[in-house]
Amino acid sequence: MYDFDLFTIGGGSGGVRASRMAAAHGAKVAIAEERYLGGTCVNVGCIPKKLLVYASEFGEAFDDAAGFGWTVGERRFDWATLIANKNREIARLNGVYERLLTEAGVRIMRARATVVDPHTVAVGGRHFSTRYIVVATGGWPTKPAMPGVEHAITSNEAFFLPALPPRIILVGGGYIALEFAGIFHGLGAQVTIIHRGELFLRGFDDDVRRALAVEMSKRGVELRFNRQVAAIQKASRGFDVALDDGARVEADLIMFATGRAPNTRGIGLEQAQVALDGEGAVRVDSYSRSSVPSIYAIGDCTNRKQLTPVAIAEGRAVAETLFNNNPMRPDYENVPSAVFSQPAIGTVGLTEAQARQRYGEVDAYRTGFRPLKHTLSGRDEQCFMKLVVERAGGRVVGAHMMGAEAGEIIQGLAIALRCGATKAQFDATIGIHPTAAEEFVTMRTKS
Repeated sequence: MYDFDLFTIGGGSGGVRASRMAAAHGAKVAIAEERYLGGTCVNVGCIPKKLLVYASEFGEAFDDAAGFGWTVGERRFDWATLIANKNREIARLNGVYERLLTEAGVRIMRARATVVDPHTVAVGGRHFSTRYIVVATGGWPTKPAMPGVEHAITSNEAFFLPALPPRIILVGGGYIALEFAGIFHGLGAQVTIIHRGELFLRGFDDDVRRALAVEMSKRGVELRFNRQVAAIQKASRGFDVALDDGARVEADLIMFATGRAPNTRGIGLEQAQVALDGEGAVRVDSYSRSSVPSIYAIGDCTNRKQLTPVAIAEGRAVAETLFNNNPMRPDYENVPSAVFSQPAIGTVGLTEAQARQRYGEVDAYRTGFRPLKHTLSGRDEQCFMKLVVERAGGRVVGAHMMGAEAGEIIQGLAIALRCGATKAQFDATIGIHPTAAEEFVTMRTKS
């Protein structure tokens, strides 16, 4: 009756997972991708960003080595080498994604796809009929309208800069701005963050936000809160940036990290009567089904939790629901996340404010300390950890950390929170000594 059982528009992590899983369940599947397989995460997001974070950490490691008896010789960093090596790894991953799809029996179409009607997709001048459509087109960085904004870049372009500029302004207070601040600063640039709010990382626990601001300032990143960029002008050397308080800052590069928009315009969704919200995100139910029963949407184009593992979970759930007779809804409770700032942040569950709103009475346990490593390195750096406990049942409902390997540590704690672990069970767990992670099972004093 149809050319395909499933046609996926978008070859990012969510779209690839939905397509592979559907094919594994016996469906005839096609996927269309006009840019690059792997989507944002593989090409201009998680993976290349983490590689750049690793690169930026070597400078401090060289400095810290002296306290441990090492003498480090002349150091020199070459941005072009880093970017070339990063590009080679991303190309390898593009090939991995293509192989996974091909081996699963998915037909790959390297072109832009648009929705013609609830059961038809157009690609390269041809029309294909399909029982179901999955929209997995992700998001795209946005820049605000202002004089001179054309001189600024977004995170997409940051991964392909021909050279590392010496003075960089990052506009925004989300995780992308903070991560690139650490990258650029660690590689030798002078970095200023300009954020319109009182403190960055809105939605994260307030104690962690404040702790990170202190540590970034100590490292030499300039933080300008309650400020906005009013205009950008080309200068004799670099750019002249005017702020809304009348101040002016000179920079060689301005990068906006002020938000991303769902990548849904111009692909036929409106004509197919697919309901979108005010930001252009596809409105979906708990099974990722849109207002049109045959059209589903997953990942960042739905404006739910914008995390790669969440998109992958949504893709799997759609495949199970449609082709394995196993209706499945993703669980968005206790989804862990990390910010690869410097120091890094890891978090799972509720912030203290969220927990008080939900449960009323909660207990908070906090600890801050100098990591053992820096007792010899001499670096002035603090690690911070926090547990949030609902008082009535003693269940741990939030775990938050700022410090080295925060993401790795919080991933383990996410299992405990998902299993409903109590503070008493945390306390009964023997720690690994000496580690930072053991602090999560030795915190006894409420604060």
